[in-house]
Amino acid sequence: MIRFDAVSKRFPDGTLAVENFSLTIPSRTTTVLVGSSGSGKTTLLRMINRMVDPTSGSIRIDDDDISTLEPVKLRRSIGYVMQNSGLLPHRTVADNIATVPLLSGVKRAQARAEALTLMDTVGLDRSLADRYPSQLSGGQQQRVGVARGLAIDPNILLMDEPFGAVDPLVRSELQQELLRIQKDLAKTIVFVTHDIDEAFLLGDQVVLLRTGGQIAQVGTPAEILANPADDFVDTFIGADRGRRALRIEEVSGRQVVIDGTGRLAGILKDGAPT
Repeated sequence: MIRFDAVSKRFPDGTLAVENFSLTIPSRTTTVLVGSSGSGKTTLLRMINRMVDPTSGSIRIDDDDISTLEPVKLRRSIGYVMQNSGLLPHRTVADNIATVPLLSGVKRAQARAEALTLMDTVGLDRSLADRYPSQLSGGQQQRVGVARGLAIDPNILLMDEPFGAVDPLVRSELQQELLRIQKDLAKTIVFVTHDIDEAFLLGDQVVLLRTGGQIAQVGTPAEILANPADDFVDTFIGADRGRRALRIEEVSGRQVVIDGTGRLAGILKDGAPT
């Protein structure tokens, strides 16, 4: 469990990125921080592994106040996946995945064997193990990034807009892959995105943020959709434009789902939307 207690962050230039933020993130679930640019979501994420330290307040992982923990040791115990994968271009796929285990003293043969197993976990063919990042597609690079984040078998996995730089089809595949991985591994995932649809798809708990890390609403996707807290939330999730109001029509003999703007939202297959 991760707990923020009255956390604020003011940067040296005077920017107040987060103010008086409190939140409990349950263990073995996915919590998504969603908001526009300037909402403090990435700052909050980076506070968990002490890439950024709060100006005031406290963050605890289980019973440990992380301000008392050695930063490098803490970071090596937490998985981290970033946008554009952040892979080391001069290292092979297997060596990229094995980066933290090798730094932690794991022998190279063991680290490579575990890297190959993780390639299976994230849906990468083992034949790619000795290729370099430049020889991979964007989607493959992001899968390597996820595998690297899982390489130390962390309890916590931080994901900072990891699918934001790939095309929509690949993004959808990666989202489904993450859902599968979470079902199998049950990590405590904190996921940052600006995309409310991605947040609703992936999150057990969704935290919708205003500017400065102010919580507009927190709840399950169903709770937020059913009862938006205010006009800001209503607008952010698209309910004010009728986007979330769906109806079924028949087109060319098939039942399709149309949203409130008249656009196709999906099709019905065996009586269920897809």
